Order: sequence, then structure tokens, then C-alpha cells
Amino acid sequence: MLVGLANPGPEYANTRHNAGAWFIEQLAARYNCTLKHEPKYHGLTGKVIIQGQEFKLLIPATYMNLSGKAVGSLANFFKIPVESILVAHDEMDLEPGVAKLKKGGGHGGHNGLKDIIAKMANQKDFMRLRVGIGHPGHREMVTGWVLGKAAKEDQEKMDAAVDEAVRCMEILAKDGVLKAQNRLHSFKP
Repeated sequence: MLVGLANPGPEYANTRHNAGAWFIEQLAARYNCTLKHEPKYHGLTGKVIIQGQEFKLLIPATYMNLSGKAVGSLANFFKIPVESILVAHDEMDLEPGVAKLKKGGGHGGHNGLKDIIAKMANQKDFMRLRVGIGHPGHREMVTGWVLGKAAKEDQEKMDAAVDEAVRCMEILAKDGVLKAQNRLHSFKP
């Protein structure tokens, strides 16, 4: 299961906080998948076949801090174990143009991850695709930063990193996380 975190609505579509959704949208486009709103899963869903494996796609239609509701309902319905879930999200600790894959870990203050961990009975062993958005420099500027739109140059770097992450899903499906990490982590926009 591949999840892209976002806030719903057109006013948030191009904000840094929606970097996870950009990943799912690009993945869906690459594999000719139309994402459909599914009220019972609280989000936009679809499925793609990558290297012969089926992946459920999800962009929660809840607000970021309620992402676990959507992730939990889809995972529970299809009996997808936590270890088989990858969550794409924005990451302030990485610069624009950088994306990294990681297995497990805490929520790092990210409200979407915090809610997913809570709704998955505190299991943290899902994979994360961390899409760098940079940091505004001061803690009190964080909310405006994540809910704001990036400068053109930064947006182009983030788009390039997301595009590379989409390409790395073939490697992940075929050769595993280590080879996918090696390629993605060496990417330079």
C-alpha cells in the first residue's frame, strides 16, 4: 500500500505539506490509474501493478492530523500489514530536491505520521518516503511554511525528487528497499 499525505481541497493542492500526494498523483499518472474518491476509505484510492505486484494507492481526504483514519480503514479492509505500507510525506529536515526512503522510526512532530502511528496501534514499522521541503529557519514560521507554496526553483527541485521517487518504485518492487534507497539517495536535482 502506497500512501501520500496531504490536506484536502484546492487551496492546499500546491502547498509543501502536500508533497506526499504529489508522489501518489505522479505514480497514478505513470501507470494510467485514475484515483477515485472512496468514502469508506476516507480518501482517493486506486491500484497499480508494478513489476507484477499490486499496490493500493491512497491519498487521505481527511485533514493531515486525521490521516490515520484513512490509512487504517484501507489497511484493515485489505488486511495489509504495517510493514507493507509506504507513507510519502513532506520533510522539513531535508532540502528541496532530496527524497529519502526509510523503514520505521518516530513521527518527528509530523501530525500525519503521528495519527497513522496512533491508529495502527503504535506500530511504526511502515516505510516512509520523505520528500524534502526545507525549513523556514524559525520554529514559529513552520505552519506558514508547510501550508505555503514553494518558490519556483524549490518547487522544480521537489518535483524532480518526487519524479525520481516514482521511478524508484520499480526498483523497490523488483529488487527491494536497499537498492531503491541506493538509487534515490544518490539523486541530485
